[in-house]
Amino acid sequence: METLEFQSEARQLLQLMIHSIYSNKDTFLRELVSNASDALDKLRLESFRDKDMRVDVDDLHVVIESDPAERTLTVRDNGIGMTREDVVRLIGTIAKSGTAEFLKQLKEQQSGSTSDLIGQFGIGFYSSFMVADKVTLVTKYPHSEKGVRWESSGEATYTIDDVDDAPQGTSVTLHLKPSDDEDRLPDYTEPAKIKEIVKRYSDFITWPVRLGGEEINSRKALWARPASEVTEEEYAEFYRHISHDWNAPLETIRMQAEGTFEYQALLFLPAQAPMDLFMRDGKRGVQLYVKRVFIMEDCAELMPEYLRFVKGVVDAADLSLNVSREILQQDRQIQLMRRRLVKKVLSSIKSLQSSRPDDYAKLWGEVGAALKEGLLSDSDNRDAILEVCSFASTQAEGTLTTLAEYVGRMKEGQEHIYFMTGDSRVAVEKSPHLEALRAKGFEVLILTDTIDEMWVDSVPAFDGRTFQSVAKGQVDLETDEEKSANEAKAAEYSDLLTWMKEQLEDSVKEVRLSSRLTTSPACVVGDSFDITPTLEKMYKAMGQELPKIKRILELNPSHPLVEGLHGAFAAGERESLTDTAELIHGLALLAEGGELADPSRFVKLVADRVQRTF
Repeated sequence: METLEFQSEARQLLQLMIHSIYSNKDTFLRELVSNASDALDKLRLESFRDKDMRVDVDDLHVVIESDPAERTLTVRDNGIGMTREDVVRLIGTIAKSGTAEFLKQLKEQQSGSTSDLIGQFGIGFYSSFMVADKVTLVTKYPHSEKGVRWESSGEATYTIDDVDDAPQGTSVTLHLKPSDDEDRLPDYTEPAKIKEIVKRYSDFITWPVRLGGEEINSRKALWARPASEVTEEEYAEFYRHISHDWNAPLETIRMQAEGTFEYQALLFLPAQAPMDLFMRDGKRGVQLYVKRVFIMEDCAELMPEYLRFVKGVVDAADLSLNVSREILQQDRQIQLMRRRLVKKVLSSIKSLQSSRPDDYAKLWGEVGAALKEGLLSDSDNRDAILEVCSFASTQAEGTLTTLAEYVGRMKEGQEHIYFMTGDSRVAVEKSPHLEALRAKGFEVLILTDTIDEMWVDSVPAFDGRTFQSVAKGQVDLETDEEKSANEAKAAEYSDLLTWMKEQLEDSVKEVRLSSRLTTSPACVVGDSFDITPTLEKMYKAMGQELPKIKRILELNPSHPLVEGLHGAFAAGERESLTDTAELIHGLALLAEGGELADPSRFVKLVADRVQRTF
């Protein structure tokens, strides 16, 4: 026998479990039955794939045994089991990338709703210590000669030992604490209590759950039952089982295809984004079944990555039970299913948007940034994705607008959908690029998600209106009279503009007069096809150095500073104006939140200029 120490984070979780992190202690049995069901699914799948695996799959099941005299409760399955290495890795150590974040959130939350966080990290086994003083696990993997016995009282250590005659699968024995009504701790050896919990949480499990020889779950696949016979609570429990998210789903989606290719689907939209939504190793949430037989847990071929927050089950009638990921990638039926599933999900979100705007707003706030990734990767459904997108805008603070609503408010003669990307709403609203548009009453979309920097250059238009960045290219807001006046002004300033371009040739590609400024002296803008400074920073952060991008400096000819510069230039004071040109360019960079090439030089120029005023 070997005694080992828990990983530090595992010790913290054990203590949290022991001190009742779950508001409802019944959930420990849900967790153990769910783990047993997963083990049976995996064994069935491996038996199809590995013909050398000598296992009995004729009667896969879960058995619950209680012993009131010994105060024990055992949950046993004849599923896949674990090796000694699996036990140490999965139970002695928490091999989950999000666990540290989970602990952080748990400490910050400090409320009775903490159980909402548990399942998202796959650590439900630890809930056993809420109701047990000691837990004993015995398990055997099919290819292992010996089984493994693991035991712990939930303190700093656990013991692990080999077992010669362990049966196929896994058994978890809980040495129960005394029942205590005041602490809401029922007697979990009572058959009536066990049946109540299984009926409430695990009735839909596809494998038989037995208590004293009696099968106590109905085993009816929810997706195969008529919708009129399934309750919202049954949908919610099934969602919790497959997603490990203990919130109820925001929306339930059912599909059934008949004819040459038959399948059924039961999908869910979450009320809260999965914790791994933006993690590199995050999984997609759709399980693949064939004729009610579990085949694959996270079937990437059924749902695109930008819809990875969708959870659920697809049960196909005509696929091989021995199907592999490689076969799925080439299978025309799978590709057809994927197209239909995506359209159904997007149409369901669209329906939420129109009929339940509060629920739609909640969903968008949780997963909108992921959904917008589809604007880059799914050109076939780009229009449908655009229709369900919402954005902040200068029209109203605190509310979002759809593109259809924006188009409906466009000014007469307006050709473009104006937008600006940035780090935050505050930064965008303070940008000088918005001055003329605001003065003339044009609405501008405010895009602050990282993905916004990329999709806006890839999406050509919405409803026939092209997207136009207010920080790139020429923004045409002028009347014919204003254009005529500005052309005359440009001719008047032409020598100054040429001279400034020469002085700033290392930093700018052009100096021109601006039609987008009303109160600021200058701004810097990109050419129509230049990448934004924010996107440039993102590439650099990923280690991708880009060629230096020179931008355009625009001057406001009605600003006193620019007027003064022009007057001094016309008077021949050119040599003394070099520093002024550099200062104006630096001020324009700072106004948009940009970075100065040489901050110390800029500070010296400002200090020298201020000193001259005394």
